[in-house]
Amino acid sequence: MILLTPVGLLLPELFRAGGAWGEWGADEIKDILSYVPDGMKKLSTFWNSPISDYAFQGWQKGIKVYLSYIISGIIGVILIILGIYGLGKVLTRKNGNP
Repeated sequence: MILLTPVGLLLPELFRAGGAWGEWGADEIKDILSYVPDGMKKLSTFWNSPISDYAFQGWQKGIKVYLSYIISGIIGVILIILGIYGLGKVLTRKNGNP
């Protein structure tokens, strides 16, 4: 599944559909809807991703874009597994299990 993530970049580019579906920023929403909903406007500056657009610095062009998507996916999966593992450890200790 991680290896398929670059398809989210390739298909919109192939069909000239703009950015990946559902990954619109406030600027793209404004282009699509002609306005930015107030809630989105407030939240758009609340969170800055550590890996913006899933691309590392200097990896915004060529094959590196696709590689950075895959690496970002791997990092995300590892973080989710670690988070679930840590949560499981905490919850099992609270229930008296070792």
